[in-house]
Amino acid sequence: MNGPKLACPNLYTDIKTLKSFALDYGFYGIDWTLRTEGLPTNRLEEARLANAISGLAPLEVRYHLSFAGKELGDRDIERAGAARNNFSRALDLISRLSGRYATLHVGLGRDSMEGISWEGTVSGLREVVATGSRLGIRVCLENLVRGWTGRPDLYEKLIRMTKCWGTLDIGHAQARASAYQLENFALAHPERILNAHIYHEETLDGHIPPSQCGDLDERLRLLQGLPLCDWWVLELRDEKSLLQTLDCVRAFLQARATRAAV
Repeated sequence: MNGPKLACPNLYTDIKTLKSFALDYGFYGIDWTLRTEGLPTNRLEEARLANAISGLAPLEVRYHLSFAGKELGDRDIERAGAARNNFSRALDLISRLSGRYATLHVGLGRDSMEGISWEGTVSGLREVVATGSRLGIRVCLENLVRGWTGRPDLYEKLIRMTKCWGTLDIGHAQARASAYQLENFALAHPERILNAHIYHEETLDGHIPPSQCGDLDERLRLLQGLPLCDWWVLELRDEKSLLQTLDCVRAFLQARATRAAV
């Protein structure tokens, strides 16, 4: 297909409603969030999830692991081991669901990285990446507002040292704009960024849509220059904000296509 694949989150629990919404508005796929408490605990629950995912065809599905409190580098050895098992379990599940991409985090939900080991994080993330590779899954690290991945130099190091891929969240980067430019999160490893999360900015109120379309243009131009970043998730959890952002992204893509054709 020409241009990026636009995806929406699994913002509706009813699969028929989610699929109809995505197809009606021309989305290419679904970015499906898995949380620790939502992972299947038996074969029946896994079969129900598999049935739900298969019901979304022909939409492509990629996976977003929202495991707050599960730190691969936790200085508590038992907690770190439990986190590694949790991620391995999730990747096994994604493989059985025929998934090929999974985005995860370091420092999710934390105000600081106190109690987390850098060396343990690198070792644990490297192990998870290797597990994903063995299962045919590309494991992608997302940049956050706070913590190590909120700093471009450390985000780059984690990607380089663990050989993971990247998911570039332009809203998180915008929240760090007073300290860092967006390109600092991407241009050290442009060939490693596979996915983008698109909205204007994360605040205490959550993910905020652009108030005007120009709010996103500079960041979208940067995304278009990343050679493998073809999965753009409009990461908003209410329909109005999502469609507002969709209008802006489509206007940007149309304007770029028109200029290219002249």
